[in-house]
Amino acid sequence: MSWIVLIASGVLEAVWATALGKSEGFTKLWPTVIFGAGLALSMGGLAWAMREIPIGTAYAVWVGIGAALTVTWAMVSGDTTVSWLKIALLVGLIGCVVGLKLVDTPAEAAALGDTYSGVSTNSR
Repeated sequence: MSWIVLIASGVLEAVWATALGKSEGFTKLWPTVIFGAGLALSMGGLAWAMREIPIGTAYAVWVGIGAALTVTWAMVSGDTTVSWLKIALLVGLIGCVVGLKLVDTPAEAAALGDTYSGVSTNSR
């Protein structure tokens, strides 16, 4: 469930980032409202997911999803240009995020003093 919440929070990061740009310095009501709601839900979901997912992995996945979707939306909507280099970099970014998930193992968590579920066994 934590991974689903984290992915949804990453999507909401793209929503609030896009709305922030459309708010024109918080002078437009609805983009500003969407920004605030998206930001609160995105951060809340990230915090919730980090109860079970290590912070480094969770934050990297959250930022990666948000960045990739924000740039993709900007290219699709015509707010920025499309190039093969941008597409290749987005593919690389997504590959790195997936890679972080794949190398997140129970042994690594145990080495840090945590159980794999994210419940701390030390007094950090």
